[in-house]
Amino acid sequence: MIRFVLSTLGGLFSWVVTAIFFAALTVGAIFWMYGRNLPSHEQLAQYTPKTISRIYSGEGRLIDEFAEERRIFVPIADIPDVVKQAFVSAEDQNFYIHKGYDARGILAAAFAAIKSGGKDVRGASTITQQVMKNFLLDGSRSAERKIKELILAARVEEALSKDRILELYLNEIFLGQNSYGVAAAAQTYFNKPLSALTIGEAAYLAALPKKPAELHPVRNYDEARLRRNYVLRRMFEDGHIDQATLEAEQAKELKTVQRGDYPPFREALPPRDYFTDEIRRQLSKSFGQEEFFGGGLTIRATVDPKLQAQAAKALQDALEKYDRSQGIWRGTKATIPADQLKDEASWRAALAAVPTDQAPRDIEGWHPAVVLEISGPSARIGIEGVDEDADGHWIPAEDVTWARKRDKDGKLGPRAKRASDLVDVGDVVLVRAITKDSDGSFVRWSLRQVPQVEGAFMAMDVHTGRVLAMQGGFSYQSSVFNRTTQAMRQPGSNMKPIVYAAALDSGFSPETIVVDAPIEVNTPQGLWRPKNSSNKYYGPTPLRTGLEQSRNLMTVRIAQEIGMETVAGYARRFGVYDDLGPYLANALGAQETTMYRLISAYAILANGGQRVEPTLVDRVQDRWGRTIYRHDQGACLDCADPGLPAGLGPRIRTDSEQVINAITAYQMVSLMQGAVQRGTGTGVNLPVPVAGKTGTTNDAKDVWFTGFTSNIVASCYMGYDQPRGLGPGAYGGTLCVPVFNAFMQEAVKDYGGSKFKVPPGGYWQNYNRFTGEILPDGVRGDFVQAEYMREDQEMRGFGMIVDGGFAMGADLPLFAQGESDNNTTVTTSTGQTRVIPKKADFGTLSAGGLY
Repeated sequence: MIRFVLSTLGGLFSWVVTAIFFAALTVGAIFWMYGRNLPSHEQLAQYTPKTISRIYSGEGRLIDEFAEERRIFVPIADIPDVVKQAFVSAEDQNFYIHKGYDARGILAAAFAAIKSGGKDVRGASTITQQVMKNFLLDGSRSAERKIKELILAARVEEALSKDRILELYLNEIFLGQNSYGVAAAAQTYFNKPLSALTIGEAAYLAALPKKPAELHPVRNYDEARLRRNYVLRRMFEDGHIDQATLEAEQAKELKTVQRGDYPPFREALPPRDYFTDEIRRQLSKSFGQEEFFGGGLTIRATVDPKLQAQAAKALQDALEKYDRSQGIWRGTKATIPADQLKDEASWRAALAAVPTDQAPRDIEGWHPAVVLEISGPSARIGIEGVDEDADGHWIPAEDVTWARKRDKDGKLGPRAKRASDLVDVGDVVLVRAITKDSDGSFVRWSLRQVPQVEGAFMAMDVHTGRVLAMQGGFSYQSSVFNRTTQAMRQPGSNMKPIVYAAALDSGFSPETIVVDAPIEVNTPQGLWRPKNSSNKYYGPTPLRTGLEQSRNLMTVRIAQEIGMETVAGYARRFGVYDDLGPYLANALGAQETTMYRLISAYAILANGGQRVEPTLVDRVQDRWGRTIYRHDQGACLDCADPGLPAGLGPRIRTDSEQVINAITAYQMVSLMQGAVQRGTGTGVNLPVPVAGKTGTTNDAKDVWFTGFTSNIVASCYMGYDQPRGLGPGAYGGTLCVPVFNAFMQEAVKDYGGSKFKVPPGGYWQNYNRFTGEILPDGVRGDFVQAEYMREDQEMRGFGMIVDGGFAMGADLPLFAQGESDNNTTVTTSTGQTRVIPKKADFGTLSAGGLY
């Protein structure tokens, strides 16, 4: 019997040993087979996660950020212990003692799955395994992936420290709301840095990895709070917090940004605008989309926030003023159903859901609102972001009398007399508060609407090309199309300075006589007869007067004389066009270009003829702080000299290309100063010297003004996106000059302005600006014009009469002293009386610029 028992036990032992041997052999074979072609864990040592790229103003203020995965990388040494403890307690209690996998946890999970018949399936993954899944493997739920995960986890534990593994995990893990990593999640849910998190807030973040979508702090508040409390209990059991802390933290509400307990981080940033979006567009091309949205770039923008705000306001005021002058009410076209207007909470929620392209929120002082009731001649409104008062908020009848509403048949109805003539209950509208100029006290709420007419404004430093302000339309939220860089428009007479600069370099002088008389040109499309904006001809006229009064016929003759190939070459050198067509109409600005290209040409004239490229970015640094782009390539010659005399600035050496002769550039500045003082730009009113040029195309489809001081060049354009006439009285001088004025009056307060620098190498000579004749020294009078000349200009330019080969009008009298081609009187925004030319007729069709 004993022998039988021993024999049986021996047999069983042999079978067990054999089974264990073959099981171990099988497991070993499986691990060998799956471990052969696994990805290398060594790439974790060079971990470079996708992180947020951030844009800062020149003062170092964060103004925007872009990210595909919203992540802020934080080294493990900077992550507070309470955050690390919360995640370890919630996700992997034995993290600091296991070798990459938790055998006990795996067995417990397997037992639970078997016991529940496969219903209770736990992951049992350690933090190390989760790192392997997130970095080196796919997210599939399969036995094969689990085996690979175990193999890699064991390998990584041998190669990396626990702190490094935890650092990878805490910066990579997805925690909902497009937040990756604990730092971004702390900002998203609590608008706090990691160092400011409470124990309960850290516990909530640690609760999220398993199912972030199902623990939303608003939709799933109760479940989220229970899961937070579970993590707190695990922290207590692991000895990280005491009993009193556990009970106190579990009793607290779960306060988050999503519930309205904290302001969103995004609210601390200014609304996204045309400037930062253009940086996104340009740098995405330069560095690639992946690097821009995930490279953790630090971008120092050139924007001056104060001037950016002023540019937006100046353009918006002008566009709205023009739109209201048309007297047509369009509204937002958005409505809220009546059943959502019954209580304040409902209509506020519905109003908040109206998209920003219908009700933009980026216009200072404007608020989306909804019409709650019509009572007599007034309408009661509920306003987003404004508390209700006892009497409610009202739109009175006096506010609507400026407008008419278009009927269903497309015809305009009568002028409104009461609010109900324009709005109905449930209509979403835009409003702003009207206040008294004297003391700022509230008067009434007033209806507003986004204009149909659009425009753009841009300002930059004439010496460095640093763009200080860029407003690409009325509202970025209403239309993201950036009209400074993307809109191709006819520059009209803004092109003329390029033609005149080419003429001055070709031997013309500012007092060269050019015939102003009728022209006929045979074209494949028929006979072209360009005309001046006044429909008058002035005979032989000095070149200076031609630019000041924006004479089309003189410009065409100049272009014909020097050749359109020469004009096209200068347009290319100035960067306005890559390939200007050799057609005379293009000398009048018929070919389209962008404001971004045009303004750099004016900067070249303003700075003495040196090339300057517009830039929105001073510097770009990568995630490690290395500078990978810098706009300013100049060298400071004296910055290291400790003995630099007081009051003497350091010398800066630049390698900028000299595009045109410096004297030519100064002469063009002088000509454009004349345009501002007595020509088409006379509405400009600044306390510093200023030069500029208007532009108005056929039927006023585009109106322009581009001008500059010694430091800043700025350009304004207005027109419909689908070009059509702006109507009577629309000129560069009436619509864009006020925008330039409003902006520059603020800009010169900070950036100043001085007399334009006279370059060496020339000499001064007095001329009669009406006849072009040389005057002796000492002559006084408004007919005396001092010109700064080059030697070759007097020899070649004086006494020359240019007709461009058309041989017409040389016998007409000279432009007489006191004579003007102005014949329309207008009142500018500053209350001054100015005279503006009438539009040309059919003869200028397709000619480009009128003046």
